[in-house]
Amino acid sequence: MNAIPEIISLMNEDDKRDFTLYLRNKNKRNDVKNTRLFKLIETDDIINAKKLYKGQNNNDAYHALRKRLHDSLVQFMANRTFETATGEAHEVLRLLVVSRFFLEHNLTKTAFKCLAKAEARALPLEQFSLLNEIYLTRIQYAHLNPAEDLTALVKKYQVNTRQMQREAQLNIGYALLRRELHDIHLKGKVVDFRTLVLGTVKQLGVSLNEVLTYKSLYQMLFIANEYATMNHNFTLVEPFVKRSYEFIESKKESSDSQLYYHIYVIYFLANINFRNHRFSESQSYLAHMSALMQKQSNRYHSRFYLRHQLLVALNLHFSGQPTEALVIAEKALKSATKKSAPEDVNDLRACIAMFLVQHRNRTALKYMAQFTHTDAWYEKKLGMLWTIRKALLEILMHAQFENEELALARLKSFKRRYKKYLEEVREQRVMEFALMVERCILKPEMAQHPDFKSGILSIMNPAIKEDIFVISFLGWLIAMAEKKTPYEAALGLL
Repeated sequence: MNAIPEIISLMNEDDKRDFTLYLRNKNKRNDVKNTRLFKLIETDDIINAKKLYKGQNNNDAYHALRKRLHDSLVQFMANRTFETATGEAHEVLRLLVVSRFFLEHNLTKTAFKCLAKAEARALPLEQFSLLNEIYLTRIQYAHLNPAEDLTALVKKYQVNTRQMQREAQLNIGYALLRRELHDIHLKGKVVDFRTLVLGTVKQLGVSLNEVLTYKSLYQMLFIANEYATMNHNFTLVEPFVKRSYEFIESKKESSDSQLYYHIYVIYFLANINFRNHRFSESQSYLAHMSALMQKQSNRYHSRFYLRHQLLVALNLHFSGQPTEALVIAEKALKSATKKSAPEDVNDLRACIAMFLVQHRNRTALKYMAQFTHTDAWYEKKLGMLWTIRKALLEILMHAQFENEELALARLKSFKRRYKKYLEEVREQRVMEFALMVERCILKPEMAQHPDFKSGILSIMNPAIKEDIFVISFLGWLIAMAEKKTPYEAALGLL
């Protein structure tokens, strides 16, 4: 079970010491090998771990031992998490558990005080499921508390149940849409996503006006952000941004249990503003995001740091501060660890390569060489859109640094792999761009033809604020026509 080293990686030294003690107290015989196996796996000494049964070729016994160790780890971590978690929702849960314990032992007055305190804490947290359990417990034992207004209590329970059901419907809708997004991104499934969104919302009867929390706003903005990315048009999601502004203004602060979603909401708003060319607004949200990341003793700092720094760098780059942008992006990439999300690390690497290509800096070759997997691997892990962008960036880089044969070979592979898919998702302009790049490689002099620039501009959609990454790619062709760097050309188009 590979889960064992993964669980151990979540433990600190105190956890490991206490778990070893937990195992020893649990063992009824002195010859039990679970503590030795734990130590060997912890130190990554798998070879010796398999030799625990000396002189025996007993794989069954070894795997049974691993299974028991796994179960013990899960049990220990469950108890540990319940004991040590400091979030407000956990405090509510503890009060609920202890109140039931008191009720079972006839400590009625103390139990109802705990339930009242639990309700008071759960209400601002919008913990509808915990409130449901609190109200049910109070109703169940109402006969022991003559002061309890049972009619009012039942009404509170009914209102909360409706809230909980609406939240559940929203979660179901979010889950359905996330599943479709997964298939679209990673499997190349062709779907009219706008129709899917509207159909899902109508089918489930979801109303965001009734259940709007940081969590539901995060879900809404996640889907909106993905939808805009797929359509290369972030003006489509402006109504969601307006709703988000209003909600944040009304809430001001989030509870501890909602902090994760609060940070994500601010990140999405920073990203949407950036993609709509509103750099100062995006930077303002990034400053807010940074402050939130420092809350709860930097609890979520490492989780969001790389993507935060990526967006900071992109804003600086397209605001005319490319040197500062490159320094920030490279520093962030160097800080990445084995625990960093692969998508964040690869986004930073691709971003740095783009910065360098736009400035005709050959160091881009070094960063692109770090993408060692196949296109199929990147499609599976990071999605079709991301892989297509990476492939196009690689083609432009090789063409720019006079590796024409390699660029043409990658172009041929690109057309063979993605032509049908791009036609199915109605993104023919990507193929138009690829064909223009191919013609420029074969006949560089055509870039000086009067119709060349107008042909490039015709790819852009004048009815919308064009996506900033589309502009970056088109800037490379404009640069050939105007004899500028791709960076200067991209800023000109912006």
